[in-house]
Amino acid sequence: MRFEGKVVAITGGGSGIGRETAARFVAEGAMVAINGRDAAKLEGAAREIDPTGRKVIVSAGDIANPATGQALVDAAVSRFGKLDILVNNAGVFNPKPFIELTEADYDWYLDTILKGKFFTAQAAAKAMKDRGGAIVQTGSMWAIQAIGATPSAAYSAANAGVHAMVRNLAIELAPYKIRINAVAPAVVETPVYNTFMSAEQVKQVLPTFDAFHPLGRNGQAKDVADAILFLASDQASWITGTVLPVDGGVTAGRQ
Repeated sequence: MRFEGKVVAITGGGSGIGRETAARFVAEGAMVAINGRDAAKLEGAAREIDPTGRKVIVSAGDIANPATGQALVDAAVSRFGKLDILVNNAGVFNPKPFIELTEADYDWYLDTILKGKFFTAQAAAKAMKDRGGAIVQTGSMWAIQAIGATPSAAYSAANAGVHAMVRNLAIELAPYKIRINAVAPAVVETPVYNTFMSAEQVKQVLPTFDAFHPLGRNGQAKDVADAILFLASDQASWITGTVLPVDGGVTAGRQ
């Protein structure tokens, strides 16, 4: 198994891409610490991923607070003795026209997506610097292309910062043998859409985006988890500073 004996910390691990990624790491031999804002949801995810309770621990809190990322790293090291991999996955999304965005909206995106990933990566790098490791960030296709149907100026700006951080940290952390990369998904069917649409709206709206992707379908959490695990694995040992589109061909062009 690719991750036998490895210790992984994952932000946004209670649902969607983060939860799928946590389950995949455990299935491939890793021990995992998951973070999210909802402690009850995290506990439920942990029990489903690992009914034994030995391989998954939880660390609840808002990742916009730098202390939360530090607490996640500390929990992993305290329970499992080290940290090998960080998956910086937590994020938020709610399309809104630029002229309607408020300062609170702006702060919500920048604090959760960029500040949260920045300081959690810093905490992880401090824990990894004497033995090496890998960091994988979840960025976004919206940081590469603007989509008129989903106005997302602040969201896109925050994720563009994540992409830039990956390139800069690849250089800074290379002497410590710490690799850092990102995935940039397009439309992936996760519970994030239920945060600003009803269940019926999600059921009606998401299928309309299938054709937006040249491969003809929306992404699933598994599609992104596959890419994250690859970038975290020794199979990607000579890859750092890369932003990998996981987007069904969207950034390649249109039919």
